[in-house]
Amino acid sequence: MLDKVTKQKLVVIGNGMAGIRTVEALLERAPDLYDITVFGSEPYGNYNRILLSPVLAGEKTVDDIMLNTVDWYEDNNITLRKGETVTMIDRRTCEVVTEAGERVPYDRLLIATGSNPIMLPLPGKDLPGVIGFRDIYDVDRMIKASTDYRNAVVIGGGLLGLEAANGLMKRGMNVTVVHLLDTLMERQLDPVAGGLLRKSLEERGMVFKMPAQTQAILGEDRVTGVRFGDGTELPADLVVMAVGIRPNFELAKKAGLYCERGIVVSDTMQTYDGRIYAVGECVQHRRQTYGLVAPLFDQAKVCANHLAMKGFATYDGSVTSTKLKVTGIDLFSAGDFAPGPDKEEIVLQDANRGVYKRIILKDKKIVGAVLYGDTIDGPWYFQHLRDGTDVSHMRERLVFGAANLGDGGVSGQSSVAAMSDETEICGCNGVCKGAIVKAISEKKLFTLDDVRAHTKASSSCGSCTGLVEQVLAFTLGGDYSAAPKVKPLCKCTDHSHDDVRRVIVEQQLKTIPAVMRFMEWKTLNGCHSCRPALNYYLLATWPGEYRDDQQSRFINERVHANIQKDGTYSVVPRMWGGVTTPSELRAIADVAEKFNIPTVKVTGGQRIDLLGVKKEDLPAVWADLNDAGMVSGHAYAKGLRTVKTCVGSEWCRFGTQDSTGLGVKLEKFMWGSWTPAKVKLGVSGCPRNCAEATCKDVGVVCVDSGYEIHFAGAAGLHIKGTEFLTKVETEDECLEVIVALTQLYREEGWYLERMYKWCDRVGLEQIRKRVVDDVANRKALFARFAHSQQFAQTDPWAERASRGVDRNEFAPLAELELA
Repeated sequence: MLDKVTKQKLVVIGNGMAGIRTVEALLERAPDLYDITVFGSEPYGNYNRILLSPVLAGEKTVDDIMLNTVDWYEDNNITLRKGETVTMIDRRTCEVVTEAGERVPYDRLLIATGSNPIMLPLPGKDLPGVIGFRDIYDVDRMIKASTDYRNAVVIGGGLLGLEAANGLMKRGMNVTVVHLLDTLMERQLDPVAGGLLRKSLEERGMVFKMPAQTQAILGEDRVTGVRFGDGTELPADLVVMAVGIRPNFELAKKAGLYCERGIVVSDTMQTYDGRIYAVGECVQHRRQTYGLVAPLFDQAKVCANHLAMKGFATYDGSVTSTKLKVTGIDLFSAGDFAPGPDKEEIVLQDANRGVYKRIILKDKKIVGAVLYGDTIDGPWYFQHLRDGTDVSHMRERLVFGAANLGDGGVSGQSSVAAMSDETEICGCNGVCKGAIVKAISEKKLFTLDDVRAHTKASSSCGSCTGLVEQVLAFTLGGDYSAAPKVKPLCKCTDHSHDDVRRVIVEQQLKTIPAVMRFMEWKTLNGCHSCRPALNYYLLATWPGEYRDDQQSRFINERVHANIQKDGTYSVVPRMWGGVTTPSELRAIADVAEKFNIPTVKVTGGQRIDLLGVKKEDLPAVWADLNDAGMVSGHAYAKGLRTVKTCVGSEWCRFGTQDSTGLGVKLEKFMWGSWTPAKVKLGVSGCPRNCAEATCKDVGVVCVDSGYEIHFAGAAGLHIKGTEFLTKVETEDECLEVIVALTQLYREEGWYLERMYKWCDRVGLEQIRKRVVDDVANRKALFARFAHSQQFAQTDPWAERASRGVDRNEFAPLAELELA
């Protein structure tokens, strides 16, 4: 092994997917050859830029899309200089120069600076509210805009523009997509497929203005609208330009490297300076530039091979395929589908099923394919396209896919079985069927997560997930049933949430260390994922016996207040059913003035939030609120938050029942209970539903003849209407059913699993059978909840304000040092 002092120095400019994939491949081939330094202008590790669209749509978080955390760089002895920009390459001295003027030497240099979004040179393009869609910063700005504004215009009907529009629409904005041409994604789709896509998106609420040419962006201090060539205007609070990308090669050009539309590279990814390599969207290879991830990863493999001195593999260019990352829309496109006199087309269109297939042939070979609605055969067509297969013997049934070709295509086997080992399954990461089968067989893999971890297949955009699962099932054969149906609780264990809950009961385990020892935890003290989960499972299983472990709770639950972005906290006193009194309001006002609390806000759950409280002031704030008879609203809790009510029959002329009184009764009985995730209730006094009961975790709609009970709704990042559970005649029955339902969720829900996800997993009928139909079981569930409440209904504020519980948590550091 080379000593670190004698290692060659590799400097990587760019911390994106292409550059770090090159580093990963290099570490596999020659882990000790280089002392590696990576410069990244963003303050993050390496993240999956392909999945920015699901982050914008609220389907994933930034943490979900991280490919390599900061710890990964440390584990591999890589110096990551995040948030630093290289401004010059000094080829004479073989050094890069940072923005701060520091010079860093290199023996080999890898440029992976990616691309920049094209911003149309329109009047108003520099107004606040006009942005591109390229990185996490852009996504953060779009998410912020979606909370403050209503109208968005996305310029560009290509892949990125549609994904941006879909994400903004899911965030609640009114979105109009403006496109210069009359076909969406015209580079990937023909007019028919583009029309089907437009129809599907319009059904979801997306609006299109196309063909249309944008003339100007309107506004003075901020964007207010968009004007078009025909003189029409659209109101806009946010304008997203998604009209394409331009290779970012200014740094290389300034260094004297030969550039045209990108940094010109050879087949070994070397620039005209043999010590300097380049990969990714910033390069031009054989007159081509690429904006999709699969070609960039192909380049990374070749570059890593050359840097590792393992021979001279070459990059010969890439044939690309495309899939749209909009949930519920299946679309695949690959190759050349432009009509021509020397081409022939095979078309299948089934309007009722929303299925369209168009296969383009030239010289008896597939040269292009467009699939909409049914994309399962996309990889199969793509492989034939890449291999240049003569498909004349299967032409008559080609459009029906591999499974319908009999001996002409698959010899009676499933389509996965018929695929060659060279068939590409994951286009993003260039993973073929043979590599997946080999990993499954040699490493005894049984789950999708295992396959992702060992091969990276399905770990990028996720569109090939179904195909990877088919390869998994095909490879394991009869053993596939042995594959775990659910993921492990976390990486510290192979056991699922259900396994852990079952063993805690069966083995009478009553401490976190006892669970970890018995179930042979892989890490000594667990992690931030499993410790809170185990703490909840023990607390829910052994009320009155298990002692809550505060250090296994997240910060908000540990300090019984919500931390804000500036490090202060918010305090929400409980108001039963949203009802308050002049004396309580007076006490809140006094507290706000006494402690100089900057913001007092009414919440969506009919409470009052005091924002900006210093941590050391929390016990004193709580003491004053307690003196006024108010207790913690548990706005921080994985537990009952609020019961929202309307005024009901007591005041409203439409009210059918006393919804306020029922809401107060429910809240006073259920407050303080811990649950797998937050729980919100709503009680509406009539079907006009002013308390929004049909989007809550549990909701009651009062009618003349009684109470309709609904549950499993959501109105956050995911919006879902409730499921109808049952109808009862009296308040007592209503209380019993809701409490029993909540207890079943407490006993069987996975930690951090919202009630609607639990319902999806377990099934509505199964829950209804155990809570509604089985009266004895319902009463037993109710009794267990009531028993646990004896130990749960202790106000944590009062304990800390009057008895000094956890005093050190709230003491300033200087005070602790003196102690």
